[in-house]
Amino acid sequence: MITAISGPLSEYRAQHLKLEVQGAVATLTLDRPERKNPLTFDSYGEMAAILRAATHDDAVRAFVITGSGGNFCSGGDVHEIIGPLLERDTKGLMRFTAMTGELVKAMRACPQPIVAGVDGIAAGAGAIIAMASDIRLGTPRAKVAFLFNRVGLAGCDMGACAILPRIVGQGRASELLYLGRSLGGEEGLAWGFFNRLHAPEELPGAAATLAQEIAEGPSFAHAMTKRMLQMEWAMSMDQAIEAEAVAQALCMTTQDFRRAYDAFVAKQRPVFRGD
Repeated sequence: MITAISGPLSEYRAQHLKLEVQGAVATLTLDRPERKNPLTFDSYGEMAAILRAATHDDAVRAFVITGSGGNFCSGGDVHEIIGPLLERDTKGLMRFTAMTGELVKAMRACPQPIVAGVDGIAAGAGAIIAMASDIRLGTPRAKVAFLFNRVGLAGCDMGACAILPRIVGQGRASELLYLGRSLGGEEGLAWGFFNRLHAPEELPGAAATLAQEIAEGPSFAHAMTKRMLQMEWAMSMDQAIEAEAVAQALCMTTQDFRRAYDAFVAKQRPVFRGD
């Protein structure tokens, strides 16, 4: 299993999923369409390693995560993950659940905003990956299912009980986690899970365009916004205001802040460089 990646992501050749870097946008594609793109032990580890490496790659300024063949991700592979887990003892199972949680930690810790392009099935861990992204684009045929209870497990998996209520609300999250039912595209949009919907053929372009727009922004400031969105979950209002005062003052020390001012004075559009 891949645990660490060194060097720029543009030079890394992924083994268990597709990684494409175009300009400042990196696209991760779960690419087992014949099985609706299930995760394996290896793809879990490699995706987390890529996102961890992104912390040190200033050339990548936004991510897209998507799936191939009309589906996002069907969750953990039944034969390659679920079956073998039945043979593990408690320590072995804890190693697995800690490893899956590391993927969400890596998604939330990487400074680059993540856009999920969700078409078709996003079930189990696939629903979690969509949930843990910063922005979610879907299609009318998308079906998001936190179906852990359907296999005799709790809904508290990979941060679901912490993150999902903050997206759709406590009552709606409870419904999804207790019932394991599918959240369709239109309902997901109405509930705030999806930011917007696109036709399936338009989704890849829409996700790439949104990620590119984010990548053209001030990357240091975007990273600070992502960090504050994460940290302020556990803060009081006064603590949050104080933390944001420090964060914003740091952003004011960047050259991007000066570039924005100079561009405004010159009546031009600023070109941000991330420093």
